[in-house]
Amino acid sequence: MNIFEQSDLPKLGPYLHVADTDLRLLSVFDDLTYDRSDADMLSPAMRRHVVQRLERLGYKQTSGTVVKHGQSGICGLMPKFHALGASPFDITRYAPKRPEDFYILTPTQTACQFIDSYPLEQAVERVKALIEKQPINLLRLQDFLEHKPAHQDFLPAIGHLKYVQRVAVQSDPLRSMRALK
Repeated sequence: MNIFEQSDLPKLGPYLHVADTDLRLLSVFDDLTYDRSDADMLSPAMRRHVVQRLERLGYKQTSGTVVKHGQSGICGLMPKFHALGASPFDITRYAPKRPEDFYILTPTQTACQFIDSYPLEQAVERVKALIEKQPINLLRLQDFLEHKPAHQDFLPAIGHLKYVQRVAVQSDPLRSMRALK
């Protein structure tokens, strides 16, 4: 079962979002508000929710960080940080995947993948579209932007994205969503 096909999207529910089919990213709703010191990681509740939803599509959890589809062998990887305070930009560094596999990330980690993978205008548009479905920790993202040209070019967009996020969390359907427990 390929969750990146349109027919499977309704089965994922409101807390999971196919964020990018090309990069093969599945984002898990985290919360509506953030503090810049919040740890950016998949919580146990988020992991449980992912496993429960994907089990309906034929996936089984094979380890703490991997769900695998029984028939196709496609794996969903939930990478973990290897150091406290690590950059959300590095989340996939130590979790290589095959082309058919996909990453399961927080919205902030997903936004970081967009910034590192797409030209500026595309990255901003993809982050904006993500924010409208799943808010991200913009202050944490800003804190971890590096001195690379792509990151420095993205920095001015943070102010506009803060506005987009404020409007999104005050509107339906986001305003009625709660963090997974």
